[in-house]
Amino acid sequence: MSAHFEELGWQPTPMGVISLRRRFDLTMRADVYEVKLDDEYVMSSLFTVAERELARLGLERTPGSALNVIIGGLGLGYTAREALKCPRIRTLTVIEYSDAVIDWHQRDLLPDTAGLAADSRVALVCADFFTAATDSVGFDPQQPGRTYDAILLDIDHSPRHLLHHTHADFYTCEGLRAASALLVPGGTFAMWSDDAPVDEFTCLLETVFTDVEAQRIWFDNPLTRGRSAATIYLATRP
Repeated sequence: MSAHFEELGWQPTPMGVISLRRRFDLTMRADVYEVKLDDEYVMSSLFTVAERELARLGLERTPGSALNVIIGGLGLGYTAREALKCPRIRTLTVIEYSDAVIDWHQRDLLPDTAGLAADSRVALVCADFFTAATDSVGFDPQQPGRTYDAILLDIDHSPRHLLHHTHADFYTCEGLRAASALLVPGGTFAMWSDDAPVDEFTCLLETVFTDVEAQRIWFDNPLTRGRSAATIYLATRP
């Protein structure tokens, strides 16, 4: 049996202290890995279905045989790991705000996603996704305005529950139009949300994108011994 609790890493950031901890869950009889921002839980290895569905559903609707994909937010790495299962991936660029999170993966501290940083298709970039997504330079300073086949976003809890107030401008018509300009025509924008679908946000997506939908993703919750749900928003650049 593992030690019941271990803090694996932490680092101050402008948004708060980000930390990674491992604890042995007596109910699950397994190690659980959790990311916290100050006292707020950001991600847990107990709940990864929706994060993986973000990649699967987003890439399923993305055309092309050699895909260049952006992921906003690295976290525990489940979205990136699922994306790499797609045989059409050529490059996968993960934009992560905290260099501490990138370091966790470079040191393979997370057993389920070990080896992610070493994959030749993967680039882990320490940058602010929201700044890059709304700037004409985009995600690659060496190729300003470079476009991608898909953008998969998993950072904020929802369009209404943000990790930081500076993210708010992204969830506007102007912010989404700027992000759309970094997609190829027919490219996919997909986003995870911990809340139920919000009609107002779906309508906002429809002012920028086509073929917009919000899929509810249900999964078993071992903490409540019931079912919980998240939402995946999907949209296509015209």
